[in-house]
Amino acid sequence: MDLNSIVSHLENTNEEEIEKLLLQYNRENSHTFSFDQKEESLRIKLCQGVLSVLGRKVHPSCQKTCLETLRILSRDKRVLGPVATREGMLILGGMARLNPGEEGDENQKHSQEDTQSEEEERVVVEALKCLCNVVYNSPAAQQVCVDVQLAHGLCAILHTARTWHHEVGLFTLRLVFLLSALRPDVRGVFRRELHAVRLLTEVLEHTLDVSWVGPYEAARPDPQALPMPAEENERTMEALKALFNLTLSDTGGEEDDHQFRVIAAILRHLLMLKTETEDKTEEVHSHAINLLNNLPVSCLDVLIDVPVQGGLEMYSGKNLDAIQMLIDFMEKRMDKGSNYKEGLTPVLSLLTEGSRHHREIRRFIKAQVLPPLKDVKIRPEIGTTTRNKLVRLMTHVDMGVKQTAAEFLFVLCKESVDNLLKYTGYGNAAGLLVARGLLAGGRGETQYSDDEDSDTEEYKSAKPFINPITGHVEEPMPNPVEEMTEEQKEYEAQKLVNMFDKLSRQNVIRPMGVMPDGTLAPLEETLCDPPDDSGSDSD
Repeated sequence: MDLNSIVSHLENTNEEEIEKLLLQYNRENSHTFSFDQKEESLRIKLCQGVLSVLGRKVHPSCQKTCLETLRILSRDKRVLGPVATREGMLILGGMARLNPGEEGDENQKHSQEDTQSEEEERVVVEALKCLCNVVYNSPAAQQVCVDVQLAHGLCAILHTARTWHHEVGLFTLRLVFLLSALRPDVRGVFRRELHAVRLLTEVLEHTLDVSWVGPYEAARPDPQALPMPAEENERTMEALKALFNLTLSDTGGEEDDHQFRVIAAILRHLLMLKTETEDKTEEVHSHAINLLNNLPVSCLDVLIDVPVQGGLEMYSGKNLDAIQMLIDFMEKRMDKGSNYKEGLTPVLSLLTEGSRHHREIRRFIKAQVLPPLKDVKIRPEIGTTTRNKLVRLMTHVDMGVKQTAAEFLFVLCKESVDNLLKYTGYGNAAGLLVARGLLAGGRGETQYSDDEDSDTEEYKSAKPFINPITGHVEEPMPNPVEEMTEEQKEYEAQKLVNMFDKLSRQNVIRPMGVMPDGTLAPLEETLCDPPDDSGSDSD
């Protein structure tokens, strides 16, 4: 459809004709996401024209059509100039019932008292969709949102979460997420002035239909209950993403601690729920895990401390169901074999910190991930067990992935180098040991309980024959120098020395040694400064 014709008609045509023209444009461009650069100026004029129509008092059906047009145009960040103004954002905010610029309490009152027809609600939804696109694509619009205090209007709508319809809630939460993601300064306003963390927690509590049976314990989900409906799942994920942004900064204070423990309890409840599809269940659990990583580690005891539901006697009465869900999630992500950085490292980090600070969590995970060794004839990285998969990740090409996997196993071994090498071999663990300055052995800084790990009889009998580098018992290899004369051995040894010397002089390799503190240094430095063993104590 000719844009010139639409733009010219917007100024002089009546409301019905405008709606008819824009409906046709919307139908033709509903799936358009890349636009002709030659028509850029015309699309800017169309934006201006549509905003001028919205500024007039027109019927809700015409408003909805205009907003649909604006939503299509807002996919092109180059034409958002007319919208990313104070006037444009106030028009959209008003249509979305955010009433930017008004006081929060008054805004909340309007939101609660207004009764909307279905047509008027569609206008609100379309306006929220437009705002999401405009805020995402325009830094100028983001600044206007700050200037007109759009966050106050959003939090006022959060107060009415129990009465809103699905799409109003969904796009309100998405707008909170976008604004808090793109503007760190607004994060502080949301959190400190508007108490958005508490409001979003209440949204989650209502959406997930949480019933409390203790201060930080939700009732166990009914095993016979239907899966979480798709709409509730969508709103839950948007709320989790917004909460993730708002909990990124440093935390502190009794009020915060209480709020975070409530969030941890809700997230535990969420981990026990299923949605309509396995993929969606995994997706919402992924968002829950991301948020758990932001909470203070001291709050993670809420995941296992559920007195009403009870727990396992062998783990001091703690309930490890949620931890089992996290282990299962980790397994699924490892089995996918891709996108480890975003998909796997968050759950590994969460399990690492939980194990580091909570003995029962560490013991429970270690029993599954690093059970007592029996068969040591196969290399640690070969096989299909959880341990095999994690050891393989210790030499992954992505530095973040391999460090996270190695740290997880190290913590399960109570940060004991000897224990780690028993399960992984020196070759796989070398990267972690270098980074930690533990090449000479020893322990990490964290203090752990004194309970000892017992080796199996199979491991004890095989231990003298284990290659410490590979971590397994190797098949006997033929001795290559067995049939050589002494002169031949000396010749080969000298040849090897000369080869190393040549590579060293050409800076292809650099001989290194281990310093007394366990770090690597050039060999000549380590030879000049021999380690002092007089103050060492046996482990």
